[in-house]
Amino acid sequence: QVQLVESGGGLVQAGGSLRLSCTASGRTFNNLYIGWFRQAPGRDREFVSAIRWDGRNTYYADSMKGRFTISRDNAKNTVDLQMNNLKPEDTGEYHCAARQATDTSYDYWGLGTQVTVSS
Repeated sequence: QVQLVESGGGLVQAGGSLRLSCTASGRTFNNLYIGWFRQAPGRDREFVSAIRWDGRNTYYADSMKGRFTISRDNAKNTVDLQMNNLKPEDTGEYHCAARQATDTSYDYWGLGTQVTVSS
């Protein structure tokens, strides 16, 4: 019902910035949440940030607070993740996902985009 496509990943030096974009299509609602997750080889997937589709509520993992900003771009129908002051530990495959506010699990996932932060 919801299709997600990520873009914006790449290689950046520590301290640099990247802006990831999650383009959503299909059935979207104000109470739909879009989340960003990342996973590095050998590590569990971890939560990065999330936003309600209408932009009303945002959430960040502690390590991202003050560095990452999630936002909605209504004109492009995207959820964007501005990542500043990137660190090597931010390296990973970033996925966006969607869930209903009443659900605990994310049912729809994009294929991901790679973020690599060099020292």
